[in-house]
Amino acid sequence: MARHKAKDLKVKTVDELKLQLTSLRKEQFNLRFQVTNGQNESPARFKQVRREIACIKTILNSSATIEV
Repeated sequence: MARHKAKDLKVKTVDELKLQLTSLRKEQFNLRFQVTNGQNESPARFKQVRREIACIKTILNSSATIEV
């Protein structure tokens, strides 16, 4: 999965962002197991997934404050 730009994520709906967040969390979970087993092929992906999760959560939080 490629890295997404923040402006591309802002265009998506809240449901799409939540779905993507769920898939990224599953990927992060699987990457954690790969690291502990020594099978991690791309260690940089773990950092990238963490940052994407943070970006999506930031967008979701900012949209929640705007709607109120």
